[in-house]
Amino acid sequence: MLNDFTAQLIAEFRANDGRVGGPFENSRLLLLTTTGARTGQSRTAILGYYPDGDRVLVVGSAGGSQRHPAWYHNLLADPSVHVDLGLFEYDATAVVLRGAERDEVFARLVEADPGWGEYQEQTTRTIPVVALVQQPGPPVRGSFAEMLKTIHAAFRRELALIRHEIATSGTLGAQLRINCLTMCQGLHYHHTGESTGLFPALVEQHPELTDVIAVLQKEHDEIAVLLAELEQLVSTDLLGQVDELIARLNAHLDREEAALLPYL
Repeated sequence: MLNDFTAQLIAEFRANDGRVGGPFENSRLLLLTTTGARTGQSRTAILGYYPDGDRVLVVGSAGGSQRHPAWYHNLLADPSVHVDLGLFEYDATAVVLRGAERDEVFARLVEADPGWGEYQEQTTRTIPVVALVQQPGPPVRGSFAEMLKTIHAAFRRELALIRHEIATSGTLGAQLRINCLTMCQGLHYHHTGESTGLFPALVEQHPELTDVIAVLQKEHDEIAVLLAELEQLVSTDLLGQVDELIARLNAHLDREEAALLPYL
């Protein structure tokens, strides 16, 4: 059974498309729904997570207690889970990291958030790290126009989180690099899909959009240059690079939504 604080946090998450306030305002959070190993009933936990390419990572710290969290026992019995990121939700397969892979990833997460290491010192058990791998099929989220707005909102949110991490970390650790690269790759994939699919289709159906789509495509090309620079992660002014990307991308997304959503 959820305690009052957790239940309130989950309710706030659901009411605000994954955003919560207070100490978790700048945290990546998800809702993980598992099937109870004993009861067979759905159980939902709210967890912090980390991007990791085409999967996300969660940590079974249980605050450093001597017992694994209930959700971990549940996914050991049934690795089919449901993930809610606030803006997107999908079914996933939970994969427990083992051996050297677990140790390497956990060290990376400790570098990003030393609290994980403190929890490990408090317990004799090995704190598990679990990868949540999305099962095939698109996330469920309304019409195409709604989906486009949701994708844009996700990029805006992730860039804001990355900016906060860069501004507060003081160092460019391995996990922050992965956060940046995952965002860059996702944005590149999204823009490629628009440039090769959505834009040509809209021009064919609505020739009056030719000029505005030419502007949007030019912005895609300019943003691609910024992404390539950010992916190198060698600049001494990484925060400045991210701020420029945020400003350029937000202006582009605003223009794209204003111009195209009425046609979708």
